[in-house]
Amino acid sequence: MPDTTFPERPNILSISFEDCTPWFGCYGHPVNTPNVDRLASQGAMWPNAFTPAPVCSPTRSAVMTGMYPVSIGTHHMRTITYRDQGMSGYEAVTPHYVRCYPEYLRAAGYWCTNDGKHDYQFNAPVTVWDQTSNPWGEDGTAHWRNRPDPDQPFLAQFNLHDTHESLGWEGSKFDDNDIDPASVIVPPYFPDTPKVRASLCRVYASIEHNDRIVGELLDQLEEDGLTNSTAVFIWTDHGPLPRGKRWPYDSGIHSPMIVRWPGVVDAASVQNQLVSVMDLGPTFLSLAGVTVPSYMHGKPFLGAAAGDGHDYIFATRDRFDQHYDMVRASRDTRWKYIRHWMPNHPYQGWVSFRNHHPIMEELWRLHVAGDLDEAQARFMTSTRPEEELYDTEADPHEINNLADDPAHREVLERHRARLDAWQTEVGDLGFVTENVMIDMMWPGRVQPTTDAAKFVIYSETDPGREDRPEGGEFAGPVLLQLHCDTQGASIGWTTEDGDEPRWLVYHEPIRLEPGEAITLRAVTHRIGYRPSHEVSATFTIT
Repeated sequence: MPDTTFPERPNILSISFEDCTPWFGCYGHPVNTPNVDRLASQGAMWPNAFTPAPVCSPTRSAVMTGMYPVSIGTHHMRTITYRDQGMSGYEAVTPHYVRCYPEYLRAAGYWCTNDGKHDYQFNAPVTVWDQTSNPWGEDGTAHWRNRPDPDQPFLAQFNLHDTHESLGWEGSKFDDNDIDPASVIVPPYFPDTPKVRASLCRVYASIEHNDRIVGELLDQLEEDGLTNSTAVFIWTDHGPLPRGKRWPYDSGIHSPMIVRWPGVVDAASVQNQLVSVMDLGPTFLSLAGVTVPSYMHGKPFLGAAAGDGHDYIFATRDRFDQHYDMVRASRDTRWKYIRHWMPNHPYQGWVSFRNHHPIMEELWRLHVAGDLDEAQARFMTSTRPEEELYDTEADPHEINNLADDPAHREVLERHRARLDAWQTEVGDLGFVTENVMIDMMWPGRVQPTTDAAKFVIYSETDPGREDRPEGGEFAGPVLLQLHCDTQGASIGWTTEDGDEPRWLVYHEPIRLEPGEAITLRAVTHRIGYRPSHEVSATFTIT
């Protein structure tokens, strides 16, 4: 049966702000975020933190797997909104060796919970979380306080939904706010109109709302006596606004990264290394003393396995809702390089959901009237340059494209070469049409189904040569091995009754001693496949 003793390892509280650039007081932005600021004063900020995509589903798939989305077929937004040849969406089938990182933590004894959004481009196998709540909005039911052993280390992920892009729209619950429109900062690529300022006020109010939730979670840690034993992380999946969300400018991929880990991370410190939110899973494994799988592209930036981080990070733009595109970007700590594979296309292809945004409405209204200035109008042009290059230190809003400037030729060629090499290294699936990729994942456009688990017994008299689907009586002690014929499947098992048991992660044979009798249930699930049907058997050990 599972080992229930837990060595000294930190708890991990991971808090994501959905659709949120680092518009916090501690980052120098005029938003009232006392709880986030307090956390930063007690820990460290990484100002060079970025997301691998400027939209949620691809980024969240990267966070869960530690892999770039274009390497595992999760780069189109969303797979469930794909409509072609009679299909009504699909789940991405990742390479067979890929697992969601919480499985590794659970196998090492951690209690892992997720409150709120999933949106990974695939349904999470039952082996990923001990508890998970509403997959589209937090409800507080998945929590570290529910773990069966109060000494068990935990990973608790809370996804704060109320900074989502749509909360900046007219009619949102943040319409009635006390933010002074004169206090907001209007980026130079937006027109400065009352409607734009009103939308930014809603964004500020939503961030302040989420900051209060951060305060509540920190208070709960304190109440439980867990402050000093818990590493707290704050991050986002991408930015919130037009020319941010869906675009690999910094306004779309710059993420807050704040970590408080008492006794380990220096208070009020700043770490300038280049990191990605894709590094979170490997970092959590590093904190827990779990080996980071070599296939992961993410790199741990804290813990025993921490290294020097990245020399470059990369970001991608592909299909968003009904609009196809292909854009790739590379960034170091100063320079941003963007390459457009479809420069004959406009920046503003049709994305109906995005066009609900009041700032987008203003951009279109003033573009039609010819009243946008040069910086604003550039984002509305009917064609694009093949390449863009920005000095983000001198030009943080990425307005002045230096790609054709001879003075920066060396930087341009360096990023060109590195981007080319990266696409080869990760096997960029953007070069494959989505239809062809789906046919590779789902042969015949039918979702594959994971084979059911098999039960194999090893004992003094049983050499494990056959499946024991009916269980039986065996002379003990015995080792019970679970097996699945589907390559890359995860196996969940439980001895609990009921319709919603807690499924454990199978990672080693289960030892049964004389006198034990258990009824064991098992399900299997490879990412992107249908889960198997449940099998069960009773084993009596004499």
